[in-house]
Amino acid sequence: MNTTDAANVTAGDPAALGSTAAGDLADPRPVYARATEQAAKLIRTVRPEQLSGPTPCTEFDVRALLSHIVGGTRRIAVVGEGGDALAVTPFAEGVADDGWAAAYEEVRVRAVKAWESEERMRTPVRVPWGEVLGQEALSGFLMEIVTHTWDLSEALGHPLPLDPEPAERALAAARRVLPDSRPRDAATPFAARREAPEGAGAYERLAAWTGRMPLSRA
Repeated sequence: MNTTDAANVTAGDPAALGSTAAGDLADPRPVYARATEQAAKLIRTVRPEQLSGPTPCTEFDVRALLSHIVGGTRRIAVVGEGGDALAVTPFAEGVADDGWAAAYEEVRVRAVKAWESEERMRTPVRVPWGEVLGQEALSGFLMEIVTHTWDLSEALGHPLPLDPEPAERALAAARRVLPDSRPRDAATPFAARREAPEGAGAYERLAAWTGRMPLSRA
């Protein structure tokens, strides 16, 4: 299952992320910036013949996943700039097959810049799941880009090693907003949690927590 707006896990429950005080969350900005840099490196490895290949997001092939990553990051930038998330589609249209790396680099730099200020971290922002403090919103967006980075890496056959810290931080966020006590119904864009294999790394544990199945096991 895909995460078209991964943080929509709290749709219908706007307080789910907002219930955590900002002071209880580590600053997500440095690790978000690292996560976007990592995603950019991975996107640069995509070959044209891979664009129609499958991904763990069963509704998306690689091209559609890239469209969502670029469009979703544009939405994140708009939120950081004080705009309305719901006014921005989380998909990018009109990007040439050889233009995904440049398109993502442009929006990721814009997003990182948009979230630089301390004021933005403390100010409530409107996101698809309600109104939360900026720090909490960016933690949700970190979960989204890291999860989609694993999706893309899996689709491409893991061409690059992945930094475990963003996955550990994203997994912490996923466990907070997707606890076992929270039913995963039709309104939740994640399948039921799977058990991660023994000795699984942070990305595999994140994938399992969000109900993803590696392509090799599909």
